[in-house]
Amino acid sequence: MSTSSDLLALSLPRLARHRLHPVAPVGTGLAEVAAGMAGVHAQVLSAAETSLAIRVDGATRADVRAALWEERSLVKTYGPRGTVHLLSTTDLPYWTAALSSIPWHSPHAQNVRMDDGQTDLVVAAIADALADSELTVDELTEAVVQRVGPWAGERVMPAFQDQWPRWRQATAVAAHRGVLCFGPDRRRRVTYTNPRRWVPAVEPVKADEAARWLAGEWLAAYGPGGAEELARWLGAPTSWATKALDGARRGEVPAVADRAPAALLLPYFDAYVVGFRPRPLLFPGPAWDRALTPSGQAGNYPVLLVDGVVAGVWHSRRVGSMVHVTVETLRDLTADELDAVEQRVLRLGQVLEARPTLTFGPVTVGGHA
Repeated sequence: MSTSSDLLALSLPRLARHRLHPVAPVGTGLAEVAAGMAGVHAQVLSAAETSLAIRVDGATRADVRAALWEERSLVKTYGPRGTVHLLSTTDLPYWTAALSSIPWHSPHAQNVRMDDGQTDLVVAAIADALADSELTVDELTEAVVQRVGPWAGERVMPAFQDQWPRWRQATAVAAHRGVLCFGPDRRRRVTYTNPRRWVPAVEPVKADEAARWLAGEWLAAYGPGGAEELARWLGAPTSWATKALDGARRGEVPAVADRAPAALLLPYFDAYVVGFRPRPLLFPGPAWDRALTPSGQAGNYPVLLVDGVVAGVWHSRRVGSMVHVTVETLRDLTADELDAVEQRVLRLGQVLEARPTLTFGPVTVGGHA
């Protein structure tokens, strides 16, 4: 099988499941699309808004915000690998049951880490403090310390040239146990709350059932693949992934197109790019050096896909009601491909509710940290 046919065999079902080609029709629920993607990366929320909106015909970033903060059909929380994701609220009980069953070991030094008993105490304190509140990090720190003692607030955890309170190493653990998620920002300050305020009461999901469900969702979004790939995507032991894949049922894949799209503009940390394996098929030739970090991490650069492979990088700059888009191509594009890029930029402007301009030339902005 040729490299080109290898790529098509992998990418066309994945593009369909990710609602990139064909996109979902007008009116499709954003939570449904997020579920089909097995979660939307949301380290940069503005990029996540773009990532999700481009997948539904006519959708804008305002629609994503409404689904997240008004309808509550989406929830912003810690997902695979402890990274921030937008997940379908309906699916959250399955996510939390699966993620909380993955063995967790603290990466911190002995004098920083909490033992299992301390972690349980902190998670219980977080659940109680957030039961009917939306708290900033400082407010939650005070609430946790009040409930478990001053040791939880000791600033011993190295992070971003600062020292965070000890309890914060359990943030993702609390999210995976279903008692913490993000609330709306308060004057540009992050808040947390308890997702049980929004998720309807449901019967608890058994861990093994949830693990098989999550493995099936991953297979639909990123398959085919084996335990090592699933373990890498989740940040889980291979033994856990092997057991999860045993009996997993692959989720439904929408109708698959017969060819790759002429052009796609995918933002920072788009899930399709981050989760795509094997990487060399998606990042051929110069794309490997230009669009990946030196360690091979994807997502730090917004990418241009042409015929299903990375053929450039791009950057956008918002100025008032305008958004200026610069596209750096890694090969010469045909007239039809250039026209396809222009159409994607127009769609990006619609998503961002701005008037777009397009320039072809070098992107001088570095990768996102």
